[in-house]
Amino acid sequence: MEERGIQANSQTFVWLLEGCLSYGSLLEAKKIHGKILKLGFDGEQVLCDKFFNIYLTSGDLDSAMKIFDDMSKRTVFSWNKLISGFVAKKLSGRVLGLFLQMIDDDVIPNEATFVGVLRACIGSGNVAVQCVNQIHGLIISHGFGGSPLISNPLIDLYAKNGFIDSAKKVFNNLCFKDSVSWVAMISGFSQNGYEREAILLFCQMHILGTVPTPYAISSALSACTKIELFEIGEQFHGLIFKWGFSSETFVCNALVTLYSRSGNLTSAEQIFSKMQQRDGVTYNSLISGLAQCGYSDKALELFEKMQLDCLKPDCVTVASLVSACASVGAFRTGEQLHSYAIKVGISKDIIVEGSMLDLYVKCSDVETAYKFFLTTETENVVLWNVMLVAYGQLNDLSESFQIFKQMQTEGLTPNQYTYPTILRTCTSLGALSLGEQIHTQLGNLNTAQEILRRLPEDDVVSWTAMIVGFVQHGMFGEALELFEEMENQGIQSDNIGFSSAISACAGIQALNQGRQIHAQSYISGFSDDLSIGNALISLYARCGRIQEAYLVFNKIDAKDNISWNGLISGFAQSGYCEGALQVFSQMTQVGVQANLYTFGSVVSAAANLANIKQGKQVHAMIIKTGYDSETEASNSLITLYAKCGSIDDAKREFLEMPEKNEVSWNAMITGFSQHGYALEAINLFEKMKKHDVMPNHVTFVGVLSACSHVGLVNEGLRYFESMSTEYGLVPKPEHYACVVDLLGRAGCLSRAREFTEQMPIEPDAMVWRTLLSACRVHKNMEIGEYAANHLLELEPEDSATYVLLSNIYAAAGKWDCRDQIRQIMKDRGVKKEPGQSWIEVKNSIHAFFVGDRLHPLADKIYDYLGNLNRRVAEIGYVQGRYSLWSDLEQEQKDPCVYIHSEKLAIAFGLLSLSDSMPILVIKNLRVCNDCHNWIKFVSKISNRTIVVRDANRFHHFEGGVCSCRDYW
Repeated sequence: MEERGIQANSQTFVWLLEGCLSYGSLLEAKKIHGKILKLGFDGEQVLCDKFFNIYLTSGDLDSAMKIFDDMSKRTVFSWNKLISGFVAKKLSGRVLGLFLQMIDDDVIPNEATFVGVLRACIGSGNVAVQCVNQIHGLIISHGFGGSPLISNPLIDLYAKNGFIDSAKKVFNNLCFKDSVSWVAMISGFSQNGYEREAILLFCQMHILGTVPTPYAISSALSACTKIELFEIGEQFHGLIFKWGFSSETFVCNALVTLYSRSGNLTSAEQIFSKMQQRDGVTYNSLISGLAQCGYSDKALELFEKMQLDCLKPDCVTVASLVSACASVGAFRTGEQLHSYAIKVGISKDIIVEGSMLDLYVKCSDVETAYKFFLTTETENVVLWNVMLVAYGQLNDLSESFQIFKQMQTEGLTPNQYTYPTILRTCTSLGALSLGEQIHTQLGNLNTAQEILRRLPEDDVVSWTAMIVGFVQHGMFGEALELFEEMENQGIQSDNIGFSSAISACAGIQALNQGRQIHAQSYISGFSDDLSIGNALISLYARCGRIQEAYLVFNKIDAKDNISWNGLISGFAQSGYCEGALQVFSQMTQVGVQANLYTFGSVVSAAANLANIKQGKQVHAMIIKTGYDSETEASNSLITLYAKCGSIDDAKREFLEMPEKNEVSWNAMITGFSQHGYALEAINLFEKMKKHDVMPNHVTFVGVLSACSHVGLVNEGLRYFESMSTEYGLVPKPEHYACVVDLLGRAGCLSRAREFTEQMPIEPDAMVWRTLLSACRVHKNMEIGEYAANHLLELEPEDSATYVLLSNIYAAAGKWDCRDQIRQIMKDRGVKKEPGQSWIEVKNSIHAFFVGDRLHPLADKIYDYLGNLNRRVAEIGYVQGRYSLWSDLEQEQKDPCVYIHSEKLAIAFGLLSLSDSMPILVIKNLRVCNDCHNWIKFVSKISNRTIVVRDANRFHHFEGGVCSCRDYW
């Protein structure tokens, strides 16, 4: 057709795409898509719909999403198709995000929408009750409360997340209950500990004449097994024959479990032998029953038969057999099973490790058990509890408490069995005071300290426990005081005490004191202790001592996850963000698994560097390792994208979060505020309140800043007042600074001064600097001098004060006063921070100063810049007069001094980056009026998006307009 010169039209492409859809040819569809884009047919709705369906059908959700975002008309059916596509791919978080976006776009959901959303929630694991209730409320408000199609998955969702009362309410309100409704409620009762209710409901279903499904029967049998109502279970067995379900595999599995647990192994074996099809659950049920009843030999025979049937034994199988060996003292057989577990790759499973440790404790000696314990995945609190029990049975309080302390040092949260175990050991040995002290770790530290003071003997274990308690509660100063007191009383610290004291020093960056404790630990013989080494890494890294941190890190032979995390988080927190990213790269290269804490630190480092490329790479790793469902990970990603200038990505991450906390809302509000989207920030704050999320101090910094950026003076003052009147929050210096900024930007400088003078707390440097900055913008010399005098008293070495005051004098033509300030600055040795801008091009960061000619491409940059200046002048740009110099100085100055660093960086970016890429420039100072005006014109003539992050906020320039609306 094309060879004959016949031009294709939109209908031609519709036919071609229908063919692609019929034959599932994604590649051909993409080729056609390219031609459509080239010919300009991409805006036609019918073609968009066809491509949308093709990409969804083929599972290319990213392409489908791009089409969807560009669609001019998005019906509820389009939304439902997209939701179904993400549900099919088990991308539950994306579904919830789409649903929220759909609601925000005022699209009315239908029955299919809610079914898809509920399926996604069920597939996403634990869901917050607030989230489920909100979805349920929307279901009712849209008139679908009685729909079985919706109510059945809603019952299942409530039940699977433990909200059994809510599930029961939905079930009872159903006018028509089908078999799926009954199954969902029965299994919900059984899974949540309401076994009697499950059995009664099953009986009710039977009385009403509803024929149960095999799954309903298996749930009822499981309930009978759990609460040992074995006779009722046997009666259900009779009904199973009547209903013809005796050949169903999972019904037979439930029967095998029932009879095995009741001790009726004959019936269990009979059912097992008659089963037409057995699976791993079948074997596990009988093996477990035989093992629990002491028939270890028969259990092992069945294990061999399972392998002959080509069924792969899993961790449940091995754990059951090992437990059987432990109970009868068959240590050698247990070791053989351990070898098998290693061979098939399940030795690191939690229940296998637990059963193996139990075997070593019961059949060997505790010392061997402890050696095995050290090889396990020691993040499993159950294993620590087993060791506590083992030492407790030996009446070894010292080792028990050592395990207890080490567990806390590793950051593991004790469960409901940990404290009773260690407290029983204290009680059996008469160590009542120590037992009381451990008990108070669950409550008040002051009470624990009082108990410590009453102890008749100076016991290092008790003192150390108290120091650990202080550190875990962030009371670093108190921890160090107690450590010093312990030493003064002549009590020799152990490794846990030293590591805790060093951690306290890291918490408050007490470098010198940390070094002294380091020296003491070395003299005391703990030079190779891992916990001390990890604490030292954190200390030196947080204090910015790079070489010393690396030195300690490299001396550790057996580095663990804590070692790497300490180095990464320490560098990130002390401002050495590039170092943090480099260490993370080394960590991944050597195969050490990152955890949620690692990712949080790395994303924070990338955000502070505005390194969006590496940030996105880490984001991909977060998704790959499954941490993307963690709220903390999403929170850090929102901050990353906001700090890197990609507010749309931040918003998408926020919308797709299945569960949000106050940090999530604060991060998004702050992001909107920093990017000049003040109204969006304020609207989000109002939504936050509607979701019953309590705002905190961070929230109000974002909201007040947003009001300041768009001149909403009265609204901002009302929000400030509401902090104390509505939410009981006492404003901090940063909130007062926001109000001064709010008034100052609006030109209300007298009110800003009056507000500062009437503050109930002493204004700090941030407040005075904010007022001084506003005076520079509005050229108010009187109040500017007033603010500068206060600021110089507080921070005489800060160059910004001198520069701001000097600029105020220059703007007023007070050249003598300006020169006097500059001379004072020079006499005091205070140097002005030079303006500098950065831009990333091809994985390299390029830095520019004012009038910079050091770049290798300087000549090309200046030529290109000259061309830009001519083009913007043609459409109306006029260079602003540089008011900081007198007329004579301006005549004597090299014209290059007027070329600020951001102009050079933008010119280089336009020269070097492809047309499809936005220009992102970071500047260390506030962008000036002339540069701001120039960039607006450049964005228009270049048809490019230019993002500038200066010292105060983000500016998004596009089409000759800035997001700040020239109010910054």
